[in-house]
Amino acid sequence: MKTTINIEDDFDLDKIMNSGQCFRVRKFDDNMFRFMTGDKILYIKRENDTEFLVSCDIDTWKNIWYPYFDLSRNYNQLRGKTCNNDFVMKAMDCGSGLRVLHQDTWEMLITFIISQRKSIPAISRAVEELAHRFGKRMTTDYETLYLFPTPDELFAASEEELSACGLGYRTPYVKDAVSKVVSGEINMNAIGEYGDEELFDTLLTIHGVGKKVANCVCLFGYGRTSRAPVDVWIARAIETEFQGTDPFPQYGKDAGIIQQYIFYYQKTVDKGI
Repeated sequence: MKTTINIEDDFDLDKIMNSGQCFRVRKFDDNMFRFMTGDKILYIKRENDTEFLVSCDIDTWKNIWYPYFDLSRNYNQLRGKTCNNDFVMKAMDCGSGLRVLHQDTWEMLITFIISQRKSIPAISRAVEELAHRFGKRMTTDYETLYLFPTPDELFAASEEELSACGLGYRTPYVKDAVSKVVSGEINMNAIGEYGDEELFDTLLTIHGVGKKVANCVCLFGYGRTSRAPVDVWIARAIETEFQGTDPFPQYGKDAGIIQQYIFYYQKTVDKGI
């Protein structure tokens, strides 16, 4: 099924794909993009300035993908807010079209545990290998692919099998997360009802989850846009552009979104995405 939908706000599929928050997006030769969350798969292609062709019906778009792309928030209006920092304004202009995705919380937990001290391509390879080895096989009009494995599917994997996916020293961290979720010690849905600090603190109880990973899961999985993960790129910006003072508290509920613009800008300027 193909449906035409209208998006008038900032929305750039290439920038979203290269934003460092999602690792299984694929772009095809015909400029069709594939996104995945849980057991849902979307193919989406820009038709003109505001119209996009999507592979789902309108109800699925409204219930799954509209919140996934955070389309209830006006990013153009956010970028138009008065800001007294030229660097932040430059970063937001560079990143126009980015959106903070509201992704599957389980996948975000495992993905960002894996992400530690890995490049984005290496993260993607490890995540795809996990899905290929342990996830459910699916066939679409475009491709054969594998869903991200459930907690139970990963629970059945040995440390050796997980390590073979390129997890390295992160293997016991993944095992601990899997064990805590399968046992019910951590309920990924229930903790979504927690306040920001309690959610953050709960995620820290998982072996190998530090502040950066916990904030990534809060932001990209649970939509807590006041959380601003600090990795090497953001730390560099804090040091060079903000004289070593964390700027994000002043942005309140927009902090995580501002962080994403700065992250994208830093990666683009320094390495050329």
